[in-house]
Amino acid sequence: MSQWKQIQQLEIRLLEHVDYLYDDNFPMDIRQGLAGWIEAQDWDTAANDESMATVFFTNLLSQLERVRLQEQNFLQRHNMKIIQQQLQVKYTSTPAIMARVISTCLREERRILASACMQEQGPLEKSLQSSVALERQKNMDNRVGIIRGSVQLMDQAVKCIEDMQDDFDFRYKTLQSRDKNSEMMKQEVTRLQEMLNRLDFKRKEILSKMDVVIKEIDDLMTSQLSPELQDWKRRQQIAAIGGPLLTGLDQLQSWFTLTAQSLFQIKRQLDKLGELVVKVTYESDPIPLQKPQIEERVKYLIYHLIKSSFVVEKQPCMPTHPQKPLIIKTGVQFTTKVRLLVKLPEVDYQLKVKTTFDKDLPPGRVSRQFFILTNNTKVMDIEDYSNGCLSVEFRHLQLKEKKYINGTKGNEGLLSVTEELHSLSFEACFTVQGLTIDLETCSLPLVVISNVSQLPGGWASVMWYNLLTDEPRNMAFFGNPPRATWSQLSEVLSWQFSTFAGRGLNKEQLSMLGEKLIGQHASCSDYQVSWSKFCKENILGKPFSFWMWLDSILELIKKHLLPVWTENYIMGFVSKEMERTLLKDKEQGTFLLRFSESHLGGITFTWVEHNENADVRLNSVEPYTKNRLSAIPFADIIRDYKVISDGVVPENPLKFLYPNIPKDEAFGRLYNSPSSKVHPYLASILIPISELRSNVSTTSPSCQSPEPPMTPGEFDMLSEHLCFSMDTMSPPYSE
Repeated sequence: MSQWKQIQQLEIRLLEHVDYLYDDNFPMDIRQGLAGWIEAQDWDTAANDESMATVFFTNLLSQLERVRLQEQNFLQRHNMKIIQQQLQVKYTSTPAIMARVISTCLREERRILASACMQEQGPLEKSLQSSVALERQKNMDNRVGIIRGSVQLMDQAVKCIEDMQDDFDFRYKTLQSRDKNSEMMKQEVTRLQEMLNRLDFKRKEILSKMDVVIKEIDDLMTSQLSPELQDWKRRQQIAAIGGPLLTGLDQLQSWFTLTAQSLFQIKRQLDKLGELVVKVTYESDPIPLQKPQIEERVKYLIYHLIKSSFVVEKQPCMPTHPQKPLIIKTGVQFTTKVRLLVKLPEVDYQLKVKTTFDKDLPPGRVSRQFFILTNNTKVMDIEDYSNGCLSVEFRHLQLKEKKYINGTKGNEGLLSVTEELHSLSFEACFTVQGLTIDLETCSLPLVVISNVSQLPGGWASVMWYNLLTDEPRNMAFFGNPPRATWSQLSEVLSWQFSTFAGRGLNKEQLSMLGEKLIGQHASCSDYQVSWSKFCKENILGKPFSFWMWLDSILELIKKHLLPVWTENYIMGFVSKEMERTLLKDKEQGTFLLRFSESHLGGITFTWVEHNENADVRLNSVEPYTKNRLSAIPFADIIRDYKVISDGVVPENPLKFLYPNIPKDEAFGRLYNSPSSKVHPYLASILIPISELRSNVSTTSPSCQSPEPPMTPGEFDMLSEHLCFSMDTMSPPYSE
């Protein structure tokens, strides 16, 4: 079943999350009309390959045109034509952005499907999607709207004061030309005094209203806008390590911009009041007395609002590893993007942003120092789809390690390379309406590696940091890393499988993982797991840590087992004891798939066999690793697997996928069909074969598969010329 068909079968609550993914950047009409074609393309790679993205964009337009011409409904055909034109305008010059948008949508769909399979959301995900947050946002919308309305009314009040003053000024000048002793003169003076009193009242009233609105804006910024920004930054951290899709920046931008517009409008109103004072003033005039203080408060709020609106929209990330941000390899280009959330009324000159690596880092904090090899300055530009806000994307940054005197590094610390944290700073300065503002922000802490073998350790550091702290620059974090509760860690581990393998872990799989990591404490969700236990200490009796083992499984799934994994056919994390419990009462030929506990990145299958005495015997094949799976797809291995036992004609012992699904019913869609091309030779296939001893103990049976698997011709020769005896058998496989 296609991913889109699975999406359409979700409950309403989850469909609302799907609806949120699609807008003018990628209309749902396209997703619906081209579902199969879209899912068949590699959008992740295209998002980082301009030429590939261009081909995909051209093909998408062709596919859309084909579907449009086949559409019978005139209105639908018309709408699709408009969508086609909009896509051409939006993405013709930037097809990689389109690929990135589609890649993100597909990835988030997989996450939503995974969450539907989970019995319940984890605590982190619940907190990010709570109804309280939605109510808070509604309240924010309401408050910002009320402030904008109040400022608009003040505009009308200032205009009213201006009209009153013009009338007063005209009458006053007219009076000066009349006879000062006349009765009419006295009456006019009285009227002027009344007008001046009303003018004074209105001036005091508008200043009082300004004071109230400014206090309201100040409170809004302090109590709601700033916390909302911090909440977005926290959600950005969680999204970076595989959590829910980061949304809300456009909403934040709207709040920041509307608040800034209110402040700029008040500043213009104050300027207007200053002009009115030049024309008409009097003793105890409130404007000269109160305007300077109010103006300073407005400038202060504008300064801090704009300064806080300078954010890192896209954290540093290598295009080669788009799902593992915040890890930078020396000599490899990486990208990052900053954005100003306030739409500025005017900028006096081009706004240049400068990047600096490890700015103001205390001496001795890291053993290695780096500098940016490429151009580190770019000009911010207005993006069409960001409603006029300024942003800049650095696409070709590159790091180089500084050379050390005498060939030795500076301060060699106790931290490993992947525990040293670095940062990328962004600076800019500009003047708006006479106010000079220095902008500065920085990335989340980065891990810098020099070899891809350090990538798993670097990703573990990124996960641990962003899971356990919301501090933007705690560079000494791994000097004394805090512990994580098992409930926190298990949720993040499930996210890794959602992100990299398309399907998260269920409660049973997480429980099995917990037993692997912390033993009997896995049942306690609040049990504290140390950084060392997770990533640095070797598993008892094994030459690798828990994280290295788990990361190798993720890589194996992503590259070789994805179709089988997404169909939920791999039980995965099962101990040999649990495996026996599950299989002992099953009929002959029942098998399950699990990951090897003794090999890095290995998968094995175990099946049930009943001997002549009706005793149950379990056989496990030697784990298949990436080298062997590169030769034969795993589904084909299950289809073609054979066992030789005491010279008996080989047969496939795998009949039913646990608990009782016929093998071909489960894997039939995943089998590779034989080639239909005509060749001058007879076609051959690789067949995986194991040798099974008849007298192996029933407590620890196993099979060993030769490597590489045999062709049918090789197997015939083996059957004709070899007789198996105890002396020729390989030792049994066990973990």
